[in-house]
Amino acid sequence: MCLSTPVATAASSSTSTNATTCNATGNCLSNNSNNNNNNINGKCTLNTERQHCDDTNNATDVCIRNRLCTINNNVQFVASEAEDEPIDVIENLGYKEENAVYKEIPIASETSGIPDYKASSEIEYNPQIRWLDLIAQVFLHGGALYGVYLLFQAKFYTLLWVVLTIWCSGIGITAGAHRLWSHKSYTASMPLRVLLVFLFTIAGQRDAYTWALDHRIHHKFSETDADPHNAKRGFFFSHVGWLFLTPHPKVMEKRKIIDMSDLENDSVVMFQHKYYIPLFTLFSIALPVLVPWYYWNENLWLSFWINFNMRFTSTLNAAFFVNSVAHMWGKKPYDKNISPVESPLVSFLALGEGWHNYHHVFPWDYKTGEFGNYKLNVTTAFIDLCAKIGWATGRKYVSTDMIKRRAAKCGDGSRFLSDEFAHKDQVWGYGDRDLQKEDAIELAKMQ
Repeated sequence: MCLSTPVATAASSSTSTNATTCNATGNCLSNNSNNNNNNINGKCTLNTERQHCDDTNNATDVCIRNRLCTINNNVQFVASEAEDEPIDVIENLGYKEENAVYKEIPIASETSGIPDYKASSEIEYNPQIRWLDLIAQVFLHGGALYGVYLLFQAKFYTLLWVVLTIWCSGIGITAGAHRLWSHKSYTASMPLRVLLVFLFTIAGQRDAYTWALDHRIHHKFSETDADPHNAKRGFFFSHVGWLFLTPHPKVMEKRKIIDMSDLENDSVVMFQHKYYIPLFTLFSIALPVLVPWYYWNENLWLSFWINFNMRFTSTLNAAFFVNSVAHMWGKKPYDKNISPVESPLVSFLALGEGWHNYHHVFPWDYKTGEFGNYKLNVTTAFIDLCAKIGWATGRKYVSTDMIKRRAAKCGDGSRFLSDEFAHKDQVWGYGDRDLQKEDAIELAKMQ
C-alpha cells in the first residue's frame, strides 16, 4: 500500500479521499476522485505531490504521483514524467515531506475537533466587533491626524527621524515578514534575520510568526472565506476592518491546521513571538519617541504623536494598501482571472509590494515583480545589497520562459474562482507542495 501525505484542501471543497496503490516496483498509482489536477477543455495541468510508498518488499520508497486527468468524465492515467528527470533534480524539487511547509497536520485535523469544509460551510457567520481592537484603531488613526498637525511644529531632525523609521520599519515588513518568512524567497543569515526582526518590531504589525501564518493562508485561499482579509468583502474590510472584526470560521480552521514548523525552528522568529509585548513596547513605542527627545531636545508630547501614532499608522496603511487597492484597481498582465493587480502607486508607498498580480502568480520570486527596477522596488535593492555582503543567499526568481508558460495556462479566464478546482494549485511561495512540477524543476536547476 501507499502512504499519502494529506493535501491542504481548498476553501471551496472538502478534503478529498485518495485510493492509492503500489505496483511491484514500488511506484505509486493514485486514483483520486477529487484530485488537485485541473481539467481545462480536456487538458491536464500537472499538480504533483510527494508520496511515501511501501510494500512487503520495499519500505518507504519516495515517488511522485502519476498525473490523473479527467477527460470527458473518464478517468485516465498519464505516465509519470519523473523518470525523465535526473535523480538530483527530482530530489531537490521541494516536494519532500520535510519541505512541504503548507500541509494539514494529520494529528491536528483528526483530534482537534475542527469541522470539515462541508460542515463549516453550513455555519452562519455573523461577524462581531472586537471593541478593544476597534478602540485601538480609532486611537491610532485619530492620533495620527493630530501628529500630522504637530508635524509643522517639529524640529528638522525629527522630520528626518520619522522618515527614516518609516522606511526602515517598512523594510522589516517587506524583506522580513513578507518575502523571507512568509514566502521563503531567499535565505537570510543570522545577522540579517536579527536586523529584520528588529525593524519589523518597530513597525508593530504583530509578530513575524503570526504575520506569516495569516499571509500564507491569504495566498493559499485568496478571495475566499478562508482569506483573513478577503477583498471580496469590500475595500474597508480588506484594508482595516479585518483587524477589529471576528474572523470567519474558515480562517480559524486554517490557522489551526497549517504547519508552521519552519518558523518554529527559527530561534529569531520564536524569540520575538514569545516576548512580543515587551519588545513592542521597547522598540515600537519607546525607541522612536525617546530618541528625538533625548538627542535634540524635541518636545516629548509632540514626539509621541508624530513618532508613534503618525509613524505607526503610516506604515500600517501603506502595507494594507496591498490588501485593498492592489486587489481592486489596476492591470493584470500575468493572470487576468485573479483579483490582484499591478499598482505602481502601491509599489511606491509599500517599497515594491504593489506588483501584486505578478506576486500572486509567482509568490516565491524575491523581487515580487518581473523586473529588477529599484525605483519602485526598494526592498529588492535592499536584498541585493545584503546578497553582496553575504547576508542573503538563495534568491529565487522567475525565468522568462516560466512567465510565458504560466501566462499561456492562465490567460483564458476559464477557471480560478468559479469551478470545483479553484485554488487547488495556488501556492504561497517556494516550498509549497502544490508548486507546479515544471516550475519546481526549473527552480531546482537554478540552485
